[in-house]
Amino acid sequence: MDTPFGLPVPPPARVVVGLSGGVDSAVTALRLKRAGYDVLGLFMKNWEDDDAFGDCPAADDIADVQAIAAHLDIPVQVINFAAEYREQVFAHFLAEYRRGRTPNPDILCNRQIKFGVFREHALAQGAQAIATGHYAALRRTGDAAELLCPADHDKDQTYFLHALTQAQLAPAGFPLADLTKRQGRALAQEAGLPVARKKDSTGICFIGERPFREFLSRYLSAEPGDMLDADGRAVGRHVGLPYYTLGQRQGLG
Repeated sequence: MDTPFGLPVPPPARVVVGLSGGVDSAVTALRLKRAGYDVLGLFMKNWEDDDAFGDCPAADDIADVQAIAAHLDIPVQVINFAAEYREQVFAHFLAEYRRGRTPNPDILCNRQIKFGVFREHALAQGAQAIATGHYAALRRTGDAAELLCPADHDKDQTYFLHALTQAQLAPAGFPLADLTKRQGRALAQEAGLPVARKKDSTGICFIGERPFREFLSRYLSAEPGDMLDADGRAVGRHVGLPYYTLGQRQGLG
């Protein structure tokens, strides 16, 4: 069966879209609505910090999500997965830094949250499929789903999705697969989406862009020590292993 966007079901099936308040997820919802799907937006609030020095305040994102939903005339829900995020993603993130390793939380976040508890919640709400604003593509052969690169290779996010299981990919679709970022923004502007000119988010998954050392110091205690060369000679001091990464060449002082 040939269905839009790699989804497992044709219109007018109910599709739950993960809305972040950004342009990518907004265009995702727009394309699904135009294709004839019954679209429900869902915003995941996964961080309970006061966001005092964050660049991604949840209140602003929720307001943008509500504006997107109103513009597209789709219902929207706000769901709190903060406990699941801390237990399944952030705890591992901190544990890796304690060991002197640099994790990629986006991979675990996608597997455990966006395609884990989000997927389960969406299906429990009666959804027949889910969609996100990732730049990736799916090819379905029988019951198998194959993750493929999108049209925009500069925005390719398949690396961050590579740990997903077949069960997690089964209800999924990626409506941005055939678009470049520039085309997506142009589509958002043409449709009058209120976030068409909003800048892209950066930083840790669901936490946002922050002064990283300051943020990490709130959760990990620093244990300064000597920096040694290959012969064991002290060549300087470090402020604690969590603040460095393997292969780092700059910012060691």
